[in-house]
Amino acid sequence: MHTTIRHHFPALLTQMRAIDEVREKASDYELAAHLTACLALFLFKLGSRNQWNQKRKKQQFQDNYKKLFGFAMPHGDSVNAVISRLNEDQVERLKQDMVRALLNRKVFRSERYRDQWYRIAIDGSGVSSFDHHHCEQCLHKTSKKGKVTYSHQVLDARLVTPNGFSVSVATVWIENPEGGDYDKQDCERKAFQRLATRLHQAFPRLPILILADGLYPYEGFFQTCQTAGWAFSATFKDGNLPTIWQEINALKPLQSGQQQTHTRYQPGKAGATTIRSDYEWVTDLDYQGYTLHWVSCCETTTRQKKQPDGTVIEEKKQAYFVHITNLPVTQANVVATSQTARLRWKIENEGFNTLKNGGYGMEHKWARKSYRALKNYYQFMQMAHLIHQLMLKRQTFVATYLTGTNHPTVKALWDDLVGAMQWRKVKRKLLRLIDETPIQWRLVT
Repeated sequence: MHTTIRHHFPALLTQMRAIDEVREKASDYELAAHLTACLALFLFKLGSRNQWNQKRKKQQFQDNYKKLFGFAMPHGDSVNAVISRLNEDQVERLKQDMVRALLNRKVFRSERYRDQWYRIAIDGSGVSSFDHHHCEQCLHKTSKKGKVTYSHQVLDARLVTPNGFSVSVATVWIENPEGGDYDKQDCERKAFQRLATRLHQAFPRLPILILADGLYPYEGFFQTCQTAGWAFSATFKDGNLPTIWQEINALKPLQSGQQQTHTRYQPGKAGATTIRSDYEWVTDLDYQGYTLHWVSCCETTTRQKKQPDGTVIEEKKQAYFVHITNLPVTQANVVATSQTARLRWKIENEGFNTLKNGGYGMEHKWARKSYRALKNYYQFMQMAHLIHQLMLKRQTFVATYLTGTNHPTVKALWDDLVGAMQWRKVKRKLLRLIDETPIQWRLVT
C-alpha cells in the first residue's frame, strides 16, 4: 500500500495541502493530517470512526501509522469536524487529480476501446437510507401502503476496463425534487446533465465512450454526448424509442447478411460448458438527425452435468443483450462492440457492490447530521478504492498473495494488514529502501 501511493501519487500530500483551510481554531494537526486520516480510515477498511478511535488507542498502531503517513493519528471526531466543513468541489478535484496522474502515466492506455476511447460507465446507487426526514436534500418515496422512505442517491461516472478497474472520475448527488416523490427517470436524467458538465470540465480532451443503461436512449442524452464529442453505447430496451424499433424491424430484411455466430467450449471436471453467441446488427438508423447503430447478442449457455449414476444431463440458459451506439458497427468489430457495451456492469459489480460489501461501508451512516460530510466521506472512499485496485491488480501482488491452492481471500489479507499494524513494528529502514528502489508496475490483464 505504501509503495502504491508513493509510486502513483507522489504529489498527493502536496495536493492535500493546497485545499483551503476550514478550521476556525488553531490545531496541533495540519489540515493534511485530517485528510490523510480520512483516507486511511478507508484504506484500512475500519468500518466506522469508532473503530478508528479504538486503533488509535494502540500505541504500536499509532507508531506504525506515523511512519507510513508522516502524521500522528487525530481523533475521529476531529476528523469528522474537518470533513463536515471541507469544500466538496475541492475534495472531488483531489480525487480527479489522482485519476489524472494515472492517465498522464498512461496506466489505462492499453485498455482503450478501438485504441482510442476510454470507457466511462454511468449509473446511480443508494448511499444511505432513513426512516425519518434526514435533511432538506433527502429524496423520499411513498409506498402503496403509505410508508415514506428517505434516502441519499449518487450518480457516478466510473472509468471501467476489461481487466477489472472501476474508478470514480466524476460524481453528482441526486437531490430532493421540488414538488414530488423521487422518480428515477426524471431525477437521474436531470442529474446526468450536471454530471456530464462536470465530467467534461474535468477531462475536456479525454476521448470518452459513455456506457449507459436503458434509462438513457433519449434525444437529450444523444445531444449531450454529441456536444461533448463523446461516443456512447446504451442498453436498448423494448420500450425505448418506438420509431427506432420500427426502423430496425424494417431494415433487418434488407441487412440480413449482418449476422455472426461464435461458439466457445469450456471443459470442466463436472462437465463441459458451451457458450453460443448469435450477433445481429442494423446500421445507419436515423433519429432526429442522429445516426445510430443497433447491436444484439443472444447468448445460449449449455452446461453438461454428470449425475451420480454416470449419466449426463444438459442445462440451457439464454440471455439477450441489446445496445444502441453512435460508433460504426462492422463485421470485424461487432463482437467487441457488444462486449464493450456489457462492461457497463463493472460499475455495479467492481464498483458499487465492492464499496457496499467489500469493507468500505458505502451504506454506513458516516455522517448522521452533515450532508456535506456524507459527500466528502464518499469521495475519500473512492480514493482509497482506487489505491486498492492498483494494489490488487499488480502482477507481483497477485503472484505473491492471490495464486495457488487455498490462497487467502482479500478480506483475510486486510485482517492481517490491520493486525500487523497493531502488533508488528514497521521499520523505517525498509520504508526508505522501498522509496529509493526503482520499480516497474505491471498490471494483470
